[in-house]
This record gives sequence, structure tokens and C-alpha cells, in this order.
Amino acid sequence: MMLNYDAPLYRPPSEARSLIFQVTLGCSFNECSFCDMYRSKEYSERSWEEIKGEIDMMANYLPDTKRVFLADGDALNLDTEFMIKIVKYIREKFQNIERISCYAMPMNILKKTDDELKRMNEAGLDMFYLGIESGSDIVLKKVTKGAIGKTIIKSVNKAKAAGYVMSCMVILGLGGRTYSKEHIRGTAEVISACSPNYVGALTLYLENGIKQEFLDKFKEPFIRINDDESLEELHDLIEQINTKEEIVFRANHGSNAYTIKGTFPHDKQAMLEKIDWMKQHPEIMRPQGLRGF
Repeated sequence: MMLNYDAPLYRPPSEARSLIFQVTLGCSFNECSFCDMYRSKEYSERSWEEIKGEIDMMANYLPDTKRVFLADGDALNLDTEFMIKIVKYIREKFQNIERISCYAMPMNILKKTDDELKRMNEAGLDMFYLGIESGSDIVLKKVTKGAIGKTIIKSVNKAKAAGYVMSCMVILGLGGRTYSKEHIRGTAEVISACSPNYVGALTLYLENGIKQEFLDKFKEPFIRINDDESLEELHDLIEQINTKEEIVFRANHGSNAYTIKGTFPHDKQAMLEKIDWMKQHPEIMRPQGLRGF
């Protein structure tokens, strides 16, 4: 028995074994020039009857489900009371649920009141995946992210204060060679100012369908960084992140040339030392894989 998903369907790597319910289709913003995940869809919200029917079906088929991810890219755009209804019903039908999560855009977190966020969390919505991408306002504007560094910091801190676990993504190479230093400096400042529970570093990868839009919106020649420069960005990002709170850091996505992982603050020096070692041993670089442009 399978759910009849509206393709394409995306979820974070750490939700690989999660049961996925599509409570929204597409993305209400859908303008980030580096992302083509939902370009083939018009944003819409699914009805309670559709969602309830799928929950009922899967509760019979997979009653021991422990993790649920609410798709598509914009579940948090739902009305608060509707989200609470969905989350409570999932918890009611699946007795062993350990975590319910979804993607979240900064603007959607900021649109919710503190009370709304807290009530959704108390109902059983546990974790948000949020794309920081960059902390540089220049880069964020050039990739039409729809957020600036201050609003990203505010949104992550607001969600954490309401009880959510925050997993955030950043994109190495997003500013190209021209804005590399600015991109990394700003990104480290944002991470340091909000200390997400998890940070994952990806490397810029543009699908063919979106490449020209990205280059057009950038409004100047975009010079892609090479693998050595990507490793340098990774080094500088780790070096410039300053936090007393624990941040689990991963740069092990298939788009990355190199794999680094550790937990701030106590693994910071070890990660930097590993990168220094990698610079001397470029042969350990990953094969090309996802890393096309």
C-alpha cells in the first residue's frame, strides 16, 4: 500500500526513514533562484478529508511509525489551528511517534505569534528545517531568498524559544568567487547569533532548468568556486563560527567535495585540523557525483 504522492516529493536526508504526509503542495514563495524543487507546482493546501484519509490508511498499514515529515516545502504556511489539528491527529493515530517535523521559511516563522508557535509545539510539532543558505545580505538578495540575515536570526531564535529543534542548511559557493569572503563571514555571523541545533553545509548545485534564472538574477558574472576554494570556505566558516551552545555540524552531503563533521564548540579545532590535513591530501576528494553546475 502506498500513498499517492504529488510528485516531485522532497524531504531532508535525515528524514529518509520517516513517513511523509503532503499537507501542502509546492511552495508559496517559490522564487529562490538556486532552488527548483517546486517550480513544477502551484502552491495549494490539501483538505482535512484528504489528509485525514491518508493518516487513517497509514495508521493501519504502518502503526509503529516513529517519525513523520510534513511536506511539501511550505507546511508551516498552514493556518495554526489546522496544523494543530493535523499534528494532534497524527499523535493520536500513531502511538510510537518520536518526532514530527517540516520545512520552515523565516517569513513563515515570523508570521506566527509566539503563542501560535508554542501551541503547535505543545501539540507535537517538534522540529523545523530552515534554509539559511547565506548570512550575507548581498548574496541573499542576489539569489532572491526573500530574507536578510537579521530576519533569519530572528526566526531561528523565535522558533527555538518556542521549543523547536532547528536544523539549518547553508550553501558553500553561493556567492561565487566574487562574494566568497562576504558570504562566509555573514553566514558565520548568522549561525553564531542563533546557534541552530544542527547545521548542514551543502555545495551549490544548479539543475539545468534553473541555471539560467540563477545567472540572470545574480546580475553580474557568476564565477563558480572550485574544490580547493570550497574547502577554504568550509575552513573559514568553521573558524568564524563562535558559539557556546552545542551545534551539530555536518558537511557530508553528496554535493560536497569533502566530508567534515563535528560538534561545536568542542570539535571546532579538530575540524579545522582535519581540513588542514585535507589540503595536503587532495586525493581524498569525493568523485564528482552531485557536484555538477
